[in-house]
Amino acid sequence: MNHFLVVVDMQKDFVNGSLGTAEAEAMVPRAAEKIRNFEGEIFVTYDTHFTDYMDSAEGKKLPVPHCIKGTAGWELDEQITDALEGKSVTKVKKYTFGSDELPDLIFGKSVDDDFSIELIGLCTDICVVSNALILKASFPEMPISVDASCCAGVTPALHEAALQVMKSCQIDILNA
Repeated sequence: MNHFLVVVDMQKDFVNGSLGTAEAEAMVPRAAEKIRNFEGEIFVTYDTHFTDYMDSAEGKKLPVPHCIKGTAGWELDEQITDALEGKSVTKVKKYTFGSDELPDLIFGKSVDDDFSIELIGLCTDICVVSNALILKASFPEMPISVDASCCAGVTPALHEAALQVMKSCQIDILNA
């Protein structure tokens, strides 16, 4: 059975940049350790915006420029970059909360019809939940899990709420 790890938006702007939180900073070492110990294919999503972000639908509702391609904030946190060294990694640019490309990429890497997916990353209540639900809808018979200890939300309360939503949608929540 293949086991895939999806590392969601572990970018500097979400850790300690324009949308960073203390919870995100505290979680990074746990996520890096999980990545270092993971054997298998890793998919890393990059929230990707451009200089016209403030004119976008998202920018009008979240008027905080972040993850602008080509800026330091778009890059992965250094601890995550170090942990990914020597791993089999597929980078996934996404232009909104969830990636509609991710299921096809995962299916393309599976050697059979039996695999599992685990997600970690930021932010639990926006991009992690979006990607988890897309993957569950795409692979309803596959085990999909989220490691709560390797995620952080916009706030602790929103993190917990997102975990409950995912649990309600039959996504396994680990280390809650």
